[in-house]
Amino acid sequence: MADAEHWIRSLDLAPHPEGGWYREIYRSAESLPAAALPPRFGGERRFSTAIYYLLDTSSFSAFHRIHQDEVWHLYDGGPLTIHTIDAAGVYATHEVAPVTVVPAGVLFGATTPGYALAGCTVAPGFEFADFEMPGRAALLESYPQHRAIIERLTRPA
Repeated sequence: MADAEHWIRSLDLAPHPEGGWYREIYRSAESLPAAALPPRFGGERRFSTAIYYLLDTSSFSAFHRIHQDEVWHLYDGGPLTIHTIDAAGVYATHEVAPVTVVPAGVLFGATTPGYALAGCTVAPGFEFADFEMPGRAALLESYPQHRAIIERLTRPA
């Protein structure tokens, strides 16, 4: 039976800045010009990108947001919970079973009580310029009503 270490080794996963492990597995050859995209992108983007993403009990996906919708697919393990805080400050949880979509611009992180191997597909394609990971203090200032989950899904400064 597979476990987190098996997947990390066999898929050649590397540590991800938000926590967990990942490897990009797809980046489309074609791009959309900047003029065809909303101004928040600030340049051209590939049509689509995809990664493997793995969480285990030793980590969590810290709260972050990107400019694109992100489609999560659960491949092995689980359960995998996505935690979101939307623009109105509403907190919610979503089980990735088998697919969950996080809308563009929504703050999100993820947890699992065991391990979970997922795939994340982003369109237009992801670039780290699209990635924002606010610190704990900034999130607590914006969403003090969600102190417990913010402290759980952020790292001390």
